[in-house]
Amino acid sequence: MTSTDSTQQPPAKAPAKGPWDLPDVSGLVVGVLGGTGDQGRGLAYRLARAGQKVIIGSRAADRAQSAAAELGLGVEGADNAECARRSDVVIVAVPWEGHAKTLESLREDLAGKLVVDCVNPLGFDKQGAYALQVPEGSAAQQAAALLPDSRVTAAFHHLSAVLLQDESIDEIDTDVMVLGEARADTDLVQALAARIPGMRGVFAGRLRNAHQVESLVANLISANRRYKAHAGLRLTDV
Repeated sequence: MTSTDSTQQPPAKAPAKGPWDLPDVSGLVVGVLGGTGDQGRGLAYRLARAGQKVIIGSRAADRAQSAAAELGLGVEGADNAECARRSDVVIVAVPWEGHAKTLESLREDLAGKLVVDCVNPLGFDKQGAYALQVPEGSAAQQAAALLPDSRVTAAFHHLSAVLLQDESIDEIDTDVMVLGEARADTDLVQALAARIPGMRGVFAGRLRNAHQVESLVANLISANRRYKAHAGLRLTDV
């Protein structure tokens, strides 16, 4: 009969993962739905310039291919469905008015994909920009409801399309607030943001907190109009 050594120690636990211990995303293919619009085109340009493989998606393949040819940097163009199928990560940068319809039509093509929603539901009147009410709570939550087989996150809301597309600017000095349900997914998006020089991805909560992040764009638009600027965000002490 063998006795148990009472002095035996339990196996050591692996050290806790640090908040800035992010994965290597350099080999991922990034699709940008709405990549012919200002924000989508700007994101496609910055990611491609950082060495990421990028595919621009549009309802019309020829429009996407034309925009991709103008950007260069190895960017390809395709219709939205092909863009979704060929990409590992898909950024949704379509106009709010077409958000639900676009995602509904791509549910199967986006199954199993990491989806990054950066759409801001805004209205405009004589008093300026204001946040719209979304039945699901936010654009990101609407995306999650429409794409049950995808991993939906939210990020890239507060970026100036003007700065993103300005080829004379080498660094984009801003933080990107990243929201999602799974740490592995938000870590990937944070790492993707960090590929762009000057940019940093910062975890900012679960998707239920996306409404105020999307709405904050209305405040930034007001500030930018008053000060004739392209203001973004920086979070302090992190």
